Amino acid sequence: MGGRSAVPSPGRLGLLESTARQDLDELGWNDEAAVDRLWALSRAPDADLALKALVRLKNAQSAGRGGPNGWAEIDRLLRSDKTFRGRLLGCLGASDALGDHLVAEERSWRLLLEPHLPSAEQARDTLLAAVEATPEPDARENLLYRAGITGPQAVARLRVTYRDLVMQLAAQDLAPIVEDEPVLFLPEVGGHLADLADAGLTAALAVAVAQVLGDKPLEGRLAVIAMGKCGARELNYVSDVDVVFVAEPADTTSARIAGELMRIGSMAFFEVDAALRPEGKRGALTRTLESHLAYYQRWAKTWEFQALLKARAMTGDLALGADYIAATGPLVWTACEREDFVTDVQAMRRRVESLVPDDHKERNVKLGQGGLRDVEFAVQLMQMVHGRVDESLRVRSTLEAIDALTRGCYVGRNDGANFHASYEFLRGLEHRLQLQRLSRTHLLPDPDDDVAMRWLARAAHVRPERGNDAATVLRRELVHQRSRVRQLHEKLFYRPLLEAVTRFDADSLYLQNKSAERQLAALGYAMPERALAHIKALGSTPGRRGQVQMLILPGLLQHISNTPDPDAGLLNYRKLCDELTTNEWFLRLLRDDGVVAENLMHVLGTSEYIADLLMRSPDVIQLYTTGAAGPKLCEVSSDDVVKGLIASVRRHSDPRKAIAVARSHRRAELARIASADLLGLMDVQEVCRALSTVWAAVLGAALEKMMASVPHGDGPAPARMAVIGMGRLGGGELGYGSDADVLFVCDPVEDADETAALRWAQTVADNVRSLLGTPSADPPLEVDVGLRPEGKNGPIVRTLASYKAYYHQWAQAWEVQALLRAHAVAGDPDLGLDFLHMIDEIRYPEGGVSKDAVKEIRRIKARVDAERLPRGADPMTHTKLGRGGLADVEWTVQLMQLRHAHRYPELHRTSTVETLDAIGDAELLTAEEVAMLKDAWLTATRARNALVLVRGKPVDQLPAPGRELRAIAYAAGWPQDEAAEFLEHYLRVTRRAKGVVTEVFGA
Repeated sequence: MGGRSAVPSPGRLGLLESTARQDLDELGWNDEAAVDRLWALSRAPDADLALKALVRLKNAQSAGRGGPNGWAEIDRLLRSDKTFRGRLLGCLGASDALGDHLVAEERSWRLLLEPHLPSAEQARDTLLAAVEATPEPDARENLLYRAGITGPQAVARLRVTYRDLVMQLAAQDLAPIVEDEPVLFLPEVGGHLADLADAGLTAALAVAVAQVLGDKPLEGRLAVIAMGKCGARELNYVSDVDVVFVAEPADTTSARIAGELMRIGSMAFFEVDAALRPEGKRGALTRTLESHLAYYQRWAKTWEFQALLKARAMTGDLALGADYIAATGPLVWTACEREDFVTDVQAMRRRVESLVPDDHKERNVKLGQGGLRDVEFAVQLMQMVHGRVDESLRVRSTLEAIDALTRGCYVGRNDGANFHASYEFLRGLEHRLQLQRLSRTHLLPDPDDDVAMRWLARAAHVRPERGNDAATVLRRELVHQRSRVRQLHEKLFYRPLLEAVTRFDADSLYLQNKSAERQLAALGYAMPERALAHIKALGSTPGRRGQVQMLILPGLLQHISNTPDPDAGLLNYRKLCDELTTNEWFLRLLRDDGVVAENLMHVLGTSEYIADLLMRSPDVIQLYTTGAAGPKLCEVSSDDVVKGLIASVRRHSDPRKAIAVARSHRRAELARIASADLLGLMDVQEVCRALSTVWAAVLGAALEKMMASVPHGDGPAPARMAVIGMGRLGGGELGYGSDADVLFVCDPVEDADETAALRWAQTVADNVRSLLGTPSADPPLEVDVGLRPEGKNGPIVRTLASYKAYYHQWAQAWEVQALLRAHAVAGDPDLGLDFLHMIDEIRYPEGGVSKDAVKEIRRIKARVDAERLPRGADPMTHTKLGRGGLADVEWTVQLMQLRHAHRYPELHRTSTVETLDAIGDAELLTAEEVAMLKDAWLTATRARNALVLVRGKPVDQLPAPGRELRAIAYAAGWPQDEAAEFLEHYLRVTRRAKGVVTEVFGA
């Protein structure tokens, strides 16, 4: 019985191509002498790719200048030299592009025999020799040369030579995957690649000088400054190389040389990008050192100082480059004192994230969540904060910075080691992705693409583990590493803060108080000393609660720091914890549900209005999570809230207790609505409808309870009563700061004394207004009856017949206008309907309202515009009475109704937005005009609601640009860094609406 063959089959080797056996035979790798080579081949990242490339290499060597002896020598080395074998098979199995290079350049494979990588000087000499460059006269220590070869020939020579050098590095980097060879660690690889970039651009500069100047002398000075990863000597295999040019003088000659360098470098090596220069791509390509300094001192943004962290003199006039670094370096360490430093940094991170398509967010190893940029941004922010006083942090490399932060006790040792490892792991994957085709990519394969994931895992030297193949191990490791990086801010910023202020173990303190205050200030806290006091109080809570706080606080602080007012957010959280000291569910919920934690901190750091409500209705927080059907805040039905409110009120015989219960239900519903609004889960109209519904429910419950409690003798109540909503309540468009405009109507029952019935109804209405208006910590429940007939001089309650008589005989134009929004909201539904039918004759009369009434409305509107705007208010940004604001739109809609509702029954509506839609359907205004008015009304309402959410009280005036406007823009759904865009949008929308308003009122 024969045993297994000593020569492994293609299947055992992991070769999947159908031609594998034929290819092995062609190489002669089919006997026992080839076993070592076969198993080495099986260890290549992609054995099939390596085998195909070997066959191509054999054929090219036999047919090309290498001659038949070329392949014979390669084959001999593959048999006898494990180092060569590891390098060659590593390259061929990991990179299509390197395989193509080895096939095309018959002699390049010999570079794999070199025992050591070329030094920076050797690489530079090699590239300069490729274009026959010679030093410039008087170059001294500067890297200034002039090429003897220019044009396309120079580019071709540089391209091949540079590719050879990259191949040598990649071969030594990849060899340990195949054979037991020394490992090149990430910093070594990045440093070698930066050396190659320096050498490449030195050669490109030599060609540029020759092409621009010819035989003329180089009279000016030109320094090339490396930025970004190249400046930090942590370059990728394929990466843009960011540069800045400094010239003395900065004339057309220096600009031409710089432009030629970029063109030649981009064609021969990699994309050369000068977008980090002052004013970006719009700025001059070369500037003098004085000009650079003037720009940074007067105009530079925070991200430009962040970029300077990695600046390094690269080539050209190194003395001038050193002067540039010496002059700009100190500016980096004062940038964190600039106004809006934190906002700028966070805005830049958000902009970077926004550039990643949604379907790539989980696969982008650089820009996606938990990716490389998360580490880099956080590390750079900490450097800029603490490097001002600690010079040991003034290093360029991300890994060196993590180590320096760890040594300086700004980051815990375990945290520092973990993030160092995570960054190296992710950067290693990025390198392998780019080597495959020598293309600039940061996109991981689709996790479901088993073939691609298997290749990447093997190329990254990930091995099978515990019965799982390499691809499965890589998927699991990616989830682990990116999850760890996602907690970066928590790890780097907040855990050390807790250790600093709680002082559980003096030996493990990471930060002193001053360092902690600087860190909090850089994270957006305006009063860091108070923030530290809050953190200490929370983290020092005794018992189990204190342990849970220590566990969850870092994440909560991170979420709070992303809000407009971190100081208020932290204070509100502390107050909430004090209120809920006996509620075990609260901290447990924050610990176990990240969605609740993030949403709650978003709310507490943005809205005083909601924070105050949650102090008294904390159960709403339990709705901040996501259920099977979506956000639980939206699962609650307003109708169910109304039913619960009414049922609870009916269980109490004492009117005061009943109203207190109604207030409690309203408070919880306001907290729910406002939370859903702030978190972007409800649109403007949904918010207004929900607010109107709960207001009407409270009115109805109060009316019912008062009608039952006010004495009226034996028998049934002497009158039916109804409440008619007016204004925004009648239109179902209440905002957070709106009062309830109402009319009380009664109708004596049969055989009742009308005078006694009216007196009883008057008492009921007074009690409703009094009890609801009682001052409390909740948002006010003001019941306004100012729109009743005869205004303040008229009775609070009238009979249906009295209202009819008044409106038919005495109604003024403004009273008819007010009736356009009248709608029954509480009390006897039949009486309410009778009232509406009665006033239909008034507000929608046959033939329309008189021309005199329309003229009077226009006169009143002109007077309102001239007189009612509060003193000192800005008419451009007053949301209610300002240009194109709520009043303008509403008066316009109501004028259209007065003029046309008798002919168009679809205009018989109380909602402004719904009436606008009906006006558009009836073509009384163009679709564009309707859209302008509607957009203005929605925009102004959202802004007005946001003002209340942020300020905690009714406000109509948008503030000037600054911190408060950022908060209001954020509450209105805009990013914090787009407050100017929010204001510009508001002004543009209301300006357009005002044009329509002016046209309608002038027609």
